[in-house]
Amino acid sequence: MGVLVRISVAEARAGGVTVVKLAGELGVDTAAELATAIEELLDRPTNRIVIDLALLGFCDSIGLSTFVDAHRRCAASGGYLALAAPSPFMHKLLGAVGLTRQVPAYATVASACGGGDEGRLR
Repeated sequence: MGVLVRISVAEARAGGVTVVKLAGELGVDTAAELATAIEELLDRPTNRIVIDLALLGFCDSIGLSTFVDAHRRCAASGGYLALAAPSPFMHKLLGAVGLTRQVPAYATVASACGGGDEGRLR
């Protein structure tokens, strides 16, 4: 078994965006931890969330579906969720499964916090 995911939540300074930093592996054994963290964030009045993938070394299909579900739940509550700073492995994976067509993904956390097209990955 590899390193389990570590999740830390830190308030970004720009525009009230919450940055969720992931490190380790996101999969069947750890996806519930991320889902719980996102659910708690959706209870806040400002539900703009960016998930920082820079230190995420592995993600399976359960982890990917957690991103999609979190994005849907956030959008349904009037919020915003984006993925940011994927490693080369994660960038390739997100593109291969077409996830960037469903969930906005950006090259950097700063560009994800800003939204829009600058730095957006396709």
